[in-house]
Amino acid sequence: MISEKMKPLVQNNSVIRIMFEEGKRLAAIYGAENVYDFSLGNPNVPAPAEVNQAILDILKEEDSTYVHGYMSNAGYEDVRDTIANSLNERFGTKLNQNHILMTVGAASGLNIILKVLLNPGDEVLTFAPYFVEYGNYVRNYDGKLEVVSPNTVDFQPNLEEFETRIHANTKAVIINTPNNPTGVIYSDATLRRMAEILRKKEAEFGTTIVLISDEPYRELAYDGTEVPYVTNYYDDTVVCYSYSKSLSLPGERIGYLVIPDAFKDQEEVFTAATIANRVMGCVNAPSLMQRVVKRCIETNAVVNLEAYDKNRNLLYNSLREYGFTCIKPQGAFYLFLKSPIADEKEFCAHAQKYNLLIVPGSSFACAGYVRIAYCVSYEQIERALPAFKKLAEDYGL
Repeated sequence: MISEKMKPLVQNNSVIRIMFEEGKRLAAIYGAENVYDFSLGNPNVPAPAEVNQAILDILKEEDSTYVHGYMSNAGYEDVRDTIANSLNERFGTKLNQNHILMTVGAASGLNIILKVLLNPGDEVLTFAPYFVEYGNYVRNYDGKLEVVSPNTVDFQPNLEEFETRIHANTKAVIINTPNNPTGVIYSDATLRRMAEILRKKEAEFGTTIVLISDEPYRELAYDGTEVPYVTNYYDDTVVCYSYSKSLSLPGERIGYLVIPDAFKDQEEVFTAATIANRVMGCVNAPSLMQRVVKRCIETNAVVNLEAYDKNRNLLYNSLREYGFTCIKPQGAFYLFLKSPIADEKEFCAHAQKYNLLIVPGSSFACAGYVRIAYCVSYEQIERALPAFKKLAEDYGL
């Protein structure tokens, strides 16, 4: 009954989602407080108070027909202007509403720009470790995802290999910074070198290579670390942004695309992206959430970053004390732990004996590591630490 295109997706259902369902099963047996689910990047930190207040104020102050009705497929003009002005103030860009397309989260934004760009057989490059759904998104439009092997020293992109992997049919490159699953922020030097390589290859092949920057974790950066704005490095850049993490609104599915003036054929690409938004079935981003986003920008609403930072420090310092090896995340809310044995899937299975649910790195094309999502309560981490300590002892750490 189902299509040939869907069969491999069903067979290779997301390990992360499977672990999430396993967590619910175990919680029913042992009690939720005795199951330590670190599998899914589902924010535990509540949305800022300004979000709820904005919803109440909008419903009270704005015309309901306007709030809940259709608008331009690109989104409300005033919302897009507000976002553009905020980005200009923060990053020195020169954007306006004609560069901002409201989307149903970053995932929809990625699908929109890939639909606009890809012809069958076109290649898209990304860097391991990477978010597992990129391959599915590229295949949605009959493209081919090519993966650059990981640099496990500091998890900055492996640019030496990257340069050799770009071909005449390379249409786009997807980057994710701050990165899921490592928490690494791509440095200024990394982005400058990446841009140089892309310009060199564009000249060599006489093609346009689009750099797609997937940025749902942009606002989650610790210790004052700067997250460089990628359009300032490379003209043919599209930014995919989501408020899922920055405002703790993952279920509301609200985000945007940035397609700046410097982008080749910007007006044509923006028009095509607006049409793609419609024909993919999204039609437009959720109307109420667009209005909410505008007010949250105007009130400088932000998620409680201190809560994530507190979680990060407790988990990182404790795991290092127990003998585990990992780099300290600079952003996002994931910790990428080196497995004490080569087969990290076996390690994850053993961790489940202590009701610890963690995700194997092979799900991110980086075997030998595991991802731990610390967007959970501080109390859950505290309760889980004895289990992590026992796990370390089992491997003689």
